[in-house]
Amino acid sequence: MIIDLDNTLYHADNGLFAQMDDNINRFIHDRLGVSWQEADTLRLRYWKQYGTTLTGLMRHHDIAPEPFLHAAHNLEIDQSINAAPELRALLMRLPTRAVIHTNGTREHAERVLLRLGILDCFAAIYDIRFNHYQPKPCSNTLAMVLQQEQVDAAATLVIDDIADNLRAAAAIGCRTAWIAQPCGGAHPFNYREATITALLMRLLMQGSARTHDQSRIPLKENRVP
Repeated sequence: MIIDLDNTLYHADNGLFAQMDDNINRFIHDRLGVSWQEADTLRLRYWKQYGTTLTGLMRHHDIAPEPFLHAAHNLEIDQSINAAPELRALLMRLPTRAVIHTNGTREHAERVLLRLGILDCFAAIYDIRFNHYQPKPCSNTLAMVLQQEQVDAAATLVIDDIADNLRAAAAIGCRTAWIAQPCGGAHPFNYREATITALLMRLLMQGSARTHDQSRIPLKENRVP
C-alpha cells in the first residue's frame, strides 16, 4: 500500500499548505527579485504545469532544489496538526506493508508522521529526492517505488488526494483510492472517500487491504526507525 502524505493523512484545511505557499512565495520573491504577486503567479503556474513549483524553478530559473525545499518546508507543524489516535489504530490493523510516497522531503514527512503519532506505522518513505526530484504524477517514479518494494502493481493500492497522481498509478496497473470530498458523479478510481480514516475502515471491513504476496515481510516487523 502506497499512501500520499500532505492533504491525505490529515485534513487539507488545517492551514499547513497556506504556510507552505507563503514560504514558497517568499523564496521566489527573494531569489528572483519579483513582486509578491508575480511570485504567487509563478508558484501556481509551475505547480499546475509540472506538479511542483520546484520543477519549474529548476527548469526555467536554474534554482538549486535543496535551498528551496528547506525554505518551503520550514513550517509550524505543531500549530496545524494534532495526534490522530483513530488513524493510528486503523493503520496498525492493516495486514499489509504500507509506505509513504510524497512530493515533499523525508524530513517533512517524518515531522508530520511523528506529530500525527503514526511514524512507526510505515515501513519506508519515498520522497521528492527518490527519483532526482521528479515529482508526482509520474508513472516511472511509481514503478521505481514498486521495484524497490518488490511488489506487483496489481497487488498495490495507491492512496492520494490528487486525481492526476492516481491516474498515473492506474496507468501502470495499480489499484487506486481517492481522498476527496464527495461532489457527485462517477470517477475512474477503485475507491473514493472523504477521509483516510473512512477509507481504511472500509478496506478493513471488506478485507481489501490484504496483500496478494504472503511472502512479504509484515509491516509490523519492518517500520521506519
